[in-house]
Amino acid sequence: MAKTITFAGIHFSIATLVAFALTGNFLLGSLIAVIEPSINTVAFYFHEKVWQHVPFLKKRESMTKAKTISFAVIHFNVAFAVTYALTGDAFIGGLMATIEPTINSFAYFFHEKAWGNKNKQADYDIEHAIVA
Repeated sequence: MAKTITFAGIHFSIATLVAFALTGNFLLGSLIAVIEPSINTVAFYFHEKVWQHVPFLKKRESMTKAKTISFAVIHFNVAFAVTYALTGDAFIGGLMATIEPTINSFAYFFHEKAWGNKNKQADYDIEHAIVA
């Protein structure tokens, strides 16, 4: 759950900046920036669960690029749907679905790398604590 919470913080920050920049309306931008990451945070949680429990994916969990792409597809669709639903403007929905998930996909990639390194370090610490 800590992994989901840290990614949610990153996601909300990026969504707020992009939504406000695209709409020029603080209230509408804030609304998009709350709803879109909220849905994507739930999607992220289930995305993680699927990658942890589906044998085909579990074997490839260390493939950060593949995992990033799979989440990006979900993210693009949610960003478009939420923005279009709130603005009624397919162009702004398309921009939001292109810009915000692209930035967040890079953030997701580095977030995955950081968590992977954290887990490797924890495994190393445990291994050496047992040996010592």
